[in-house]
Amino acid sequence: MKRRSSIRGDIRLRRTLRNIHRTMDNELRPEMEKAANRILETQRQLMPKDTGAAAAALRIYVSPSGLDAQIGIRGKRDNRKFFYLRFIEYGTKGYMGGKRAGDRNRRVSNKSDGTHFFGKYPDIPARPAHPWLRPSMQVNREYVMADIETAVRRTLRKASQGVGNG
Repeated sequence: MKRRSSIRGDIRLRRTLRNIHRTMDNELRPEMEKAANRILETQRQLMPKDTGAAAAALRIYVSPSGLDAQIGIRGKRDNRKFFYLRFIEYGTKGYMGGKRAGDRNRRVSNKSDGTHFFGKYPDIPARPAHPWLRPSMQVNREYVMADIETAVRRTLRKASQGVGNG
């Protein structure tokens, strides 16, 4: 299992911020929510829309300590309903004329899911990728990092001065 960070100082900083969160109000959670909302809005703008249901299903979750944020499709039901978003994000390689992409040999067995027969050699066109996850992070990276760095600095300064809740 991979560690969260290979830099030892980062682990110590996370532990310190987690302990600060238990004893006093930190400014990290509101900044993390603001940053996550900023990235979420960029994702919704960059995502190709047909009905707009997938863009509306994007959610954010920020941990109570403010050290972790998750942005995107959350929950088992939405993951199953919007499974096709990975094909939009990364594209598909296609399967045309009996040959797969890269001129590899075709599958010899029938394609069926048990109830539907898709034919022996279906023609599935390649779809180009329409990335929206990574570009949303890259566009906002400098702003988000600056805001979070400022919040961490303010929280650590407040904790070192011994300012309590309130």
